Amino acid sequence: MEFKGFIDLIRIRQWYKNLVVFLPLIFSFLLFDENLFVRTFLAFVSLCFISSANYIINDIVDRKNDVVHPEKKYRPIASGKISVISALFYSMIFFMLGSLIAYKLSMVFLFVVLILFFLNQVYSLLLKNEPFIDILIVATNFVIRAISGVFVINRDISPWLILCPFFLALFLIVGKRKSDLDFLKDDASKHKEVLKYYTPEITSNLLTISTTLLIMSYSLYAFLSGHKLLLLTLPIAIYVVFRYLYLIYNSSEIPRNPEKMYRDKQLLIGTIIWAGMIFLILYF
Repeated sequence: MEFKGFIDLIRIRQWYKNLVVFLPLIFSFLLFDENLFVRTFLAFVSLCFISSANYIINDIVDRKNDVVHPEKKYRPIASGKISVISALFYSMIFFMLGSLIAYKLSMVFLFVVLILFFLNQVYSLLLKNEPFIDILIVATNFVIRAISGVFVINRDISPWLILCPFFLALFLIVGKRKSDLDFLKDDASKHKEVLKYYTPEITSNLLTISTTLLIMSYSLYAFLSGHKLLLLTLPIAIYVVFRYLYLIYNSSEIPRNPEKMYRDKQLLIGTIIWAGMIFLILYF
């Protein structure tokens, strides 16, 4: 098996989703605490390994649909580069490594990691074709990743740590559904069964709702957090959201593959400025 095929199998490019585990550390003003930073980094590694185990199982389940998908047919399992048996072996290895690291950090963190893993299995095997439930589960997974970091640094769970990641994930996954519809057109339901329930009208309305909820939740956090200077970040935050909406409605590949956001310089620069402003306001 070639190295590139292995990297594609474990989807390192999607490990960015687990960066939300750093949110409790950042917003607790503990980013420069060396011990807690190392613990959070290990939690990130654990979540990445668990995510890879989930991705592999999901690709095994979806391999027949992926074969006829114009983009997913190149995935290692669908293309035949990696056998199902080998893929299951790698999934088991990553699950064990992720669980071991989680156990060393905290029993509560291990419990949360196991919940994340089994929720993903329920999604892949039972609920991925249930309309609306599918997007809510994906959004919930983001929240679980975010709050898992709390148990690593022993802090209280903030309601904003639940609301903002949830609505951000909801916005991203609804955008992905709309982008999939626009890309696959009449063949959408052949590649992903649940897409037969998501019409352009429904996804547009869901985008409006999720965009509103995302902007309102972040605005309320900025106003009520005790750091009123965060209100200065609202224009750039709203610009980033609007730019992403523009990409969704203009059939960009980025909403289907958010890890490729670096290909849109306006979105990338806006996100860097937004994150930089937050960092400076919180720490300096």
